[in-house]
Amino acid sequence: MKKLKIECHINAFESLDELPKNIQELMHNAHVARLKAHAPYSNFLVGAALELSNGEIISGNNQENAAYPSGLCAERTAVFYAHSKYPNETILRMAISAGSTYKKTSTPIPPCGGCRQALMEYETLQDTPIELYFMGTEGPIAHSASIENILPLIFDKSVL
Repeated sequence: MKKLKIECHINAFESLDELPKNIQELMHNAHVARLKAHAPYSNFLVGAALELSNGEIISGNNQENAAYPSGLCAERTAVFYAHSKYPNETILRMAISAGSTYKKTSTPIPPCGGCRQALMEYETLQDTPIELYFMGTEGPIAHSASIENILPLIFDKSVL
């Protein structure tokens, strides 16, 4: 038997002020998108904003539905729209802001497993890392240099 060691490298920023101005603006777009989320069942709002290689900023938020599987996460809302509107542009980075309407969330909230897989599809397609910044409604911000970093054992087209 051989043991494999898998590591995930995350940078931690204590506040938005530590981030470069362009990332602060991207995170602001994620916060604005979060406040527009449709989450009447979970009351957990998520906003995502991504920056494309052409300078466009695309945002999305979670959209819940009484038939739970019919909803869509913020990250997938943003990335699917971006690729449908700008199919030849590279996604440079994504910012995510997430939290409950009942309480402040001061822990960085990463994408769910389904969103990690969807984002990995685009990172693989464009053959360029997608930087990821994520936070709660306040507090520290986590940064990953790529999606593969947070989903190291990927399932992609190479296995099909």
